[in-house]
Amino acid sequence: MDRNAGSFTVLFQPPFWVGIAERWDKEGYSAARVVFGAEPTDARIYEWLEEEWYRLRFSPAAEGERPVKERKNPKRAQREARAATQERGVSTRAQEALSRQREQEGLARKRDAQERREQQRQEKYLLRQQKKRAKKRGR
Repeated sequence: MDRNAGSFTVLFQPPFWVGIAERWDKEGYSAARVVFGAEPTDARIYEWLEEEWYRLRFSPAAEGERPVKERKNPKRAQREARAATQERGVSTRAQEALSRQREQEGLARKRDAQERREQQRQEKYLLRQQKKRAKKRGR
């Protein structure tokens, strides 16, 4: 069965608290980052997830292995959950996905700025041409 999977990790990256959202779907793996500022409470995180999850801008999908859901011994699951709550960094896959997203946003910004500059150059050129014609006609 092909299912979507996701996770949300909250960690402290000085000076802010940051949430990293990861998801695996039919297109592949993607991640998004949100900055909370002050330390969020569990209730605040759940509330935020319910209201804002669909607004997150995820990175473009990349190839990645989907996490496998397997039946575990309850005690082992409890130990792993406890270990997961210990302070750890962001997964490198999430870092790569976020860096790809930043890179694409930067390229889009660069492209837009270049188009604006070209448009301004064209407008300046046309204005110079109009002035030149007006001067030649004696106005």
